[in-house]
Amino acid sequence: MSDKVSTRRELLKGGAVAVVAAGAAGPALARQDAASAAADAAAPAVSTDTLHCAEALFDIRYTDAEREQVVAGLDDWIARTSQQRAVEKPNTLAPSCMFDPRLPGVAYRSQSNAVSLSGHGAGPLPANDADIAFAPVWQQAGWIRSGALSARRLTEIYLDRIARYNGTLHCFVTVTPEIARAEADQCDRALADGRLLGPLHGIPYGMKDIIDVAGVAATWGATPYRERVAEQDARIAVMLREAGAVLLGKTTNGALAYGDRWFGGQTRNPWNPQEGSSGSSAGSASATAAGLVAFGIGTETLGSIVSPSHRCGTTGLRPSFGRVSRSGAMALCWSLDKIGPIARSVEDTALILSVINGADPLDPGSLEAGFEADAARDVRGMRVGWNPAWFENGTDADRAALQAARDAGVELVEFALPDRPYDALLASVEVESAAAFEHLTLDNSDDSLVWQAPQAWPNTWRRARFISAVDYVNIDRFRRQVMQDVHAAFDGLDAVIGPNFAGGMLLITNYTGHPQLAFRSGYSQQRTRTIFGGAQEDAGAAEFRVPQTTSLWAPLFEEGNIIALGRAIEARLGVASERPSGFA
Repeated sequence: MSDKVSTRRELLKGGAVAVVAAGAAGPALARQDAASAAADAAAPAVSTDTLHCAEALFDIRYTDAEREQVVAGLDDWIARTSQQRAVEKPNTLAPSCMFDPRLPGVAYRSQSNAVSLSGHGAGPLPANDADIAFAPVWQQAGWIRSGALSARRLTEIYLDRIARYNGTLHCFVTVTPEIARAEADQCDRALADGRLLGPLHGIPYGMKDIIDVAGVAATWGATPYRERVAEQDARIAVMLREAGAVLLGKTTNGALAYGDRWFGGQTRNPWNPQEGSSGSSAGSASATAAGLVAFGIGTETLGSIVSPSHRCGTTGLRPSFGRVSRSGAMALCWSLDKIGPIARSVEDTALILSVINGADPLDPGSLEAGFEADAARDVRGMRVGWNPAWFENGTDADRAALQAARDAGVELVEFALPDRPYDALLASVEVESAAAFEHLTLDNSDDSLVWQAPQAWPNTWRRARFISAVDYVNIDRFRRQVMQDVHAAFDGLDAVIGPNFAGGMLLITNYTGHPQLAFRSGYSQQRTRTIFGGAQEDAGAAEFRVPQTTSLWAPLFEEGNIIALGRAIEARLGVASERPSGFA
C-alpha cells in the first residue's frame, strides 16, 4: 500500500490486528505495484500469520490450533466494529458507564453551601491601575461593593492590559470586549439599584477555550475546530454570569487540551516569556499571573490546572471529581475531566468554587456535594500527612511550605501509599481521548494538529488502538484498588502536603478524584524549560527567576480543609503578591 491513508486509516477501519499485520510486513509492502495491491485487497482481511504477528504486541501466545479458531470468527467481529464506527458519536455523547469517585459503603460528610472569608477589609483603592489589576478577587469585590471601584473601570483596566500584553503572551484566543462592557455595565446598574448579583459581582475573568459561551468562538485550540462557534452556554458560563462575573474572553489551551501549543502559537509564561506556560490551562494561568484577568477558569484531566499554575506561580484548585459541571465543555476523558479556578490567592479559589459548585443533570458525571469553606479557620491541630522523602528530593520552596505548616500548628503525620504500578493508569486517558476524537485518527485530520511528537495526541491515539479491551477493563479494576488505597491512607487526615508531582500524587489523585490545591511557595532560578520541565537545549545558559508552587491534597469533597490550610501557609510565606517584572 503506497500511502499513509492506506497504511493507517484504511487498515484501522479493518480492525486493530490488521494494522499490526501491515506494520509487520515492513517497507516492502509500500513498494508493491498496483496489481499486487489489488490481489492483496481481495485476500482475507486476517490470517493466522497476521494473528501470530499481533501476539507480541499484546504479550500473549496462542497455538496454531487456537489461531485457527480465533481467525474463523474475526471477519464478523471486524464487520461489527466497522458498523459501530460508522455511527455518529458527537463529543457530547458520554459513555454509559461513568466514573464515580465515591466508594461503596463509605459515608461522606454532608456539607451546606457556606463560604466565609478571612475577614480583613479591602482597604483603600490604589491610584495605580496595575495595583488594582493584580489585587486578589476578594479585595476587588470589596472595592466594588463599597462603590470605590466600578465593574466598568475594572473591566477597562483588564481590556487595556490584554491589548498591550496578549501579543507577547498569546494567552487569549478570543477577546470579547462588547460582552465584557455590557456585563460590567449591567453589574454597575444592579449595584446602583441595591442588588448584588453574587460573590463575583463585577469581577472580570477568562474562560478556557474548551468551554462554550453561546455565540463566541470555542476553537478547542485545534486547527480542525478553529472556525467552531458555540451554540449554547456551558453550565459553568451561566453560573458565573448569574454570580456577576464579567467575561473578558476565551483563554488559550493546547490543542484539544494538551500542552501550551495551539493553532495560533505557544502561550507564554509571564516570568520568562521565552518559555511556554505549560498546559493545558495555559492561557488562564498566564493571563492570571500577568494581571490580564482577575481569575481564570481551567480544566484538568491529568495536570492541566496544577502544571501551568506551577509554571506561572498562580493558585490552582482542582476540585473533587463531579463537584463542578462539565456540560458544555469539550470532553477529552469522561472519567478524568474536571473544571476549577486559577487565581492569585488561595482565598479567591474559595469564592470562585462557591459559585461554580453544584450538581447538573446534563453532566452524567456530576455529583451533589455541598461546599463549605472558612478561610479564617484555625488550622492548629489539623492532621496533615507528609512523606520525608518527598521533601528531601524537593526544593527550598517546598521545604519552606512544610515549615510554614509546622509553624501554623498542624500535626504532621507520615504518609505513604503502597508501591504499585501507577503508570498503568495512563491507559485510561489515552483510550478515552482516542475514542472521543476517533474521527481525527481515521480520516487523518490529526495531521493538522500543530504538535506532532511521540507524546502528542496524534501518536498516543494511534497507540491506544493497541490496548486490548481485556487489559483496559483490568486497568479500571486496578483503578478501584488505588481508590481503596488512597481512601485508607487519608483515614484520620485532614490534608496531605508535598511537592506537586512527588510520589505520583498528581497522577494518582486525578484517577481517584481527590482535590488538589497548588499555591505559590517560593522562587528558583531556572533555564528556559520545555513543557515537560527539562531545560531547552537551544535556550542558552541564561537563568530566570521564576515562581513555583507546592500542593495540598484533601479527602474527597473536603476542599475547605486545604483552602484554610493553604491560606494559613500563604500568609506565613508572604510570597504570593510578587508580580512578573515585565507586566507589573
